[in-house]
Amino acid sequence: MSYELVLFTIVTASTPFLLAALGELVTERAGVLNLGVEGMMAMGAACGFAAAITFDSNAIGVLVGMLAGMLTAAVFALAVLGFAANQVGCGLALTIFGLGVAGMIGNRFVGLRRIQIAPTEIPFLSDIPFIGKALFSHDIFVYVSIILTVLVAWFLSRTRLGLMLRSVGENHVSAQALGLPVRRIRLGAILFGGACSGLAGVYLSLVYTGFWAANITASKGWIAVLLVVFAAWRPVWLVVGAYIFGAASVLQLHAQAAQLGIPSQLLSSVPYVVTIVVLVILAWVHGRNAGGPGSLGNPYITDR
Repeated sequence: MSYELVLFTIVTASTPFLLAALGELVTERAGVLNLGVEGMMAMGAACGFAAAITFDSNAIGVLVGMLAGMLTAAVFALAVLGFAANQVGCGLALTIFGLGVAGMIGNRFVGLRRIQIAPTEIPFLSDIPFIGKALFSHDIFVYVSIILTVLVAWFLSRTRLGLMLRSVGENHVSAQALGLPVRRIRLGAILFGGACSGLAGVYLSLVYTGFWAANITASKGWIAVLLVVFAAWRPVWLVVGAYIFGAASVLQLHAQAAQLGIPSQLLSSVPYVVTIVVLVILAWVHGRNAGGPGSLGNPYITDR
């Protein structure tokens, strides 16, 4: 099997992890823990695919998928910002809600296929021997995920609004005392996370597979949440983590195809075993000081 093909599939498999994790990172840096990434991804995948089939347009499918992720995130925002509800409970409920509604929406599109979004070769770079085709002949979403990582890193570290967002995430009481609009900043972060999760879901149905199927997200949203912790809330390290988990997902498929004599059930468990191992390592290395935002998961209640 060509190493170029393996490297190519690792990059494509890593992209939905990276897109969803970027949105969750911004949300958590604002002090909000949203465990509903899986549900938002499922909504993006189902609504995006349904729109692409209905209107015969992948572009409309992408926009609708992102909007679906944002609207699902808005439900979460209403609960945790409007009613100061428990963020963990709301996130879990959002996952169940998103998976259920996505299954209902996508049910009538099961078995249909959509022409996948074609790859775009980068001139000159795609001609580099050995790695050119594997790294620079991908669909537009792969390049967007890398550009978005750079933009998020720049936004959080170099802009005034990014500093405000990080301040809200570290201590929303102090941020309120300084006159910062805590709720509006957190709402923007939550909606951005929803858009990224919706885009990751659209990628699965319109680019990665070209069809809709139940459980198309396959727990990728949960891994995206883990990646934020793995990266210590730093955007650049998300790329490393996303590609590690992408490689784990792809290599077990190639190992099954190579018929190595290892039970397929054991190989299918590799990505989740890697998840558990990473969690144990993080707990051992960081202990109680994982470096997360100080107000992460704490409800914001204004003084009355």
